Amino acid sequence: MLSDLEPMYMAIASWLNENGGVVSVLIFVSTLFLGWVSGIFAALRRRPKFEISTIEGPTFSCTYELGKEFNHHSVHRTGIVLYLSVANVGSAASSIDNVSVAYHWNLIPFSLLWLRRRLGWFWVEHQTASLEDYWVKIGDNAKVYPFLTQTSTLLPREPNTYVNIGQSTKGIVYFEQEESWGGCFPKESGGKTQVKIRIRDAFGKHHTLKTTIPVVSLQKAREFNRSFGKTLSELRGEKLPDDERI
Repeated sequence: MLSDLEPMYMAIASWLNENGGVVSVLIFVSTLFLGWVSGIFAALRRRPKFEISTIEGPTFSCTYELGKEFNHHSVHRTGIVLYLSVANVGSAASSIDNVSVAYHWNLIPFSLLWLRRRLGWFWVEHQTASLEDYWVKIGDNAKVYPFLTQTSTLLPREPNTYVNIGQSTKGIVYFEQEESWGGCFPKESGGKTQVKIRIRDAFGKHHTLKTTIPVVSLQKAREFNRSFGKTLSELRGEKLPDDERI
């Protein structure tokens, strides 16, 4: 049997000797191709992964009256502030491109709107600029909370939205919903409401956290920031009914 295979081995050896240059080129090209393919897969594996968590302090939801009526319903607005920590536990660095938040509306069951907004989520897609910094008095001193994406008027440092591998950043994001009425505000249970936080990185990938945050009064919210809830009203030249009482 081995004697039958001997001519084939001799033929292959002869061809390799006569075409050594071709074989070398084929090996070189194959090596380049395999390296290119492995590089692509390695690049695909290198992705940022943001772990999001909320920090105790100015993290809450607040719904407040605007002193108007619509279809016999009082008009209100919801403000949400989140003190966030964002850690990059992935394999590539990236920047925080956008932060949004969602919650469930406080609606009566079994309507189409209830299915969409009570079982589903209502998203506030973009942040609102805060008119002042968030701070709290501790004895004779004051603790100022940094913003995540907005520049502070009290802290010297610029916001850090670029998160390298193994590093983290923290700061406050603030949202004001457009004026609403009826049950278009966060559903409360036991003094808290469920929210979903979503961060979009520079590559367009979304990172989410579902958690609960406290629901507080406007007076309590303004213990952290005297201008909480005022941004959209100030832009439109309006006054809130609670402004003179707080």
